Amino acid sequence: MSHRPSPGRRSVLRGSLAASAALTLPTALGPAPAFALSGRPKAGWGVQTGDVTCDSGLVWVRSDRPARMIVETSATESFRKPHRWHGPLLGADTDFTGTTRLRGLPSGEQIHYRVLLADPDDPRRTGEPVSGTFRTASARRRDGVRFVWSGDLAGQGWGINPDFGGYRIYNAMAALDPDFFLCSGDNIYADGPITASVALPDGSTWRNITTEEKSKVAETLAEFRGNFRYNLLDDNLKRFNAQVPSVIQWDDHEVTNNWYPGEILTDSRYTEKNVDVLATRARQAFSEYFPISTLRRPEGRVYRVVNHGPLLDVFVLDMRTYRNANSTDDQATDAQGILGAEQLRWLKRELSRSRTVWKVIASDMPLGLVVPDTGDGKPNIEAVAQGDPGAPLGRELQIAELLRFIKHRRITGTVWLTADVHYTSAQHYQPSRAAFTDFEPFWEFVSGPLNAGAFPANTLDNTFGPDRVFIKAPTTANVSPAGGYQFFGEVDIDGSSGELTVRLRESDGTVLFTQVLQPGRVGQ
Repeated sequence: MSHRPSPGRRSVLRGSLAASAALTLPTALGPAPAFALSGRPKAGWGVQTGDVTCDSGLVWVRSDRPARMIVETSATESFRKPHRWHGPLLGADTDFTGTTRLRGLPSGEQIHYRVLLADPDDPRRTGEPVSGTFRTASARRRDGVRFVWSGDLAGQGWGINPDFGGYRIYNAMAALDPDFFLCSGDNIYADGPITASVALPDGSTWRNITTEEKSKVAETLAEFRGNFRYNLLDDNLKRFNAQVPSVIQWDDHEVTNNWYPGEILTDSRYTEKNVDVLATRARQAFSEYFPISTLRRPEGRVYRVVNHGPLLDVFVLDMRTYRNANSTDDQATDAQGILGAEQLRWLKRELSRSRTVWKVIASDMPLGLVVPDTGDGKPNIEAVAQGDPGAPLGRELQIAELLRFIKHRRITGTVWLTADVHYTSAQHYQPSRAAFTDFEPFWEFVSGPLNAGAFPANTLDNTFGPDRVFIKAPTTANVSPAGGYQFFGEVDIDGSSGELTVRLRESDGTVLFTQVLQPGRVGQ
């Protein structure tokens, strides 16, 4: 694959990130913003870019006090003749976070940027710039595309462990110089407190950085915000954010385990039992801490399509906000399903309009893996498949409708990527093996976790005829990151042939499995 050079991508980060030496930290870096009024604004949480296209991108920052966000961009690290973008005023209403949209960027080019935070009362008083870089999508097919994906960060009590090297998987992903990172959900574990230490099976101890907000389940807006800030205490993640754009979706743990709209919790850890209240607070914090193009619109959607030039469209799904209640999922009719009617119409419409070679469907939950929800003691289903190998029932009906649509509209190059189950695998879906046969074959690839407990493999449901071609998973539950089984995936699209290569990798970058897909086929 032909890839553009990215000179200075690593070096722009010199001096921009500071390590934290303490294992126990206050609720933020330093005193609360309301009381840190002396000096100049600081951006101790780094910078991020998101939803980058051929000519646009979003830049994110957080200040330690009220400040005006200013972004300068340049074609070189020297920042000679920079272009200046005036961003929003950062205040308490957004937890001092802000996003600035950059428009009219050159396609297929390395963009160097720096964020300055200015005193709102004296624009001449600015804090130290925080630098980053990203590559816009290329309008030239021959340049190819490379990206990585995974999910599930700081779950099951496994947080930032300095002795382990923190979230070191991000270094392996950055080493591949990807165009972007697709996070398939569970960016935080709002329902998963982090304690200072955890005993490991071999007698050693896992030691976490801790904060006040991570000491209990998140219920208030401040606690949800603190969950997102927690991850930004990791220097590996901050370095990664400053050099690799993101495409972010959410799943359940941004709110609470296996949640659905209208749910009333029975979990005794919560004083706020109404999940809709929790989800509203979580969504606000989520929108404040990630640069996502649709969340700033009036409808505030997570689902969207991100175009990455002529080779790739990424269809980011939201399998949380519009789903029906978790149940045995064996109903004969189901108009709402896991996507909701409006999102399904949107997905069909956008897939039929897409003219890219490849159409990656970023699904926060797998299709043919049975994911149970037994939190209330009932045999309910959390994802799509419910274990009945026969004709589609429940949420499977909606997926069957979509797969039928892809076949009959002759939509080519669809590939499904997901995380959620905390292991890595590759499933090939084939009508000749399936109970439902009105679809074209396709692949689903699973990766994760980034830094969370690893779990044994889920069983397969034969409704859509999956064949598990590859899997790596532990045999015991909640294996710590120190025990291995941390994964990410890589997608590499060749600009000359159009071939798409998927590589499933371990946390150090070791390739476990490779699958090459040919362009131009209905389904895939």
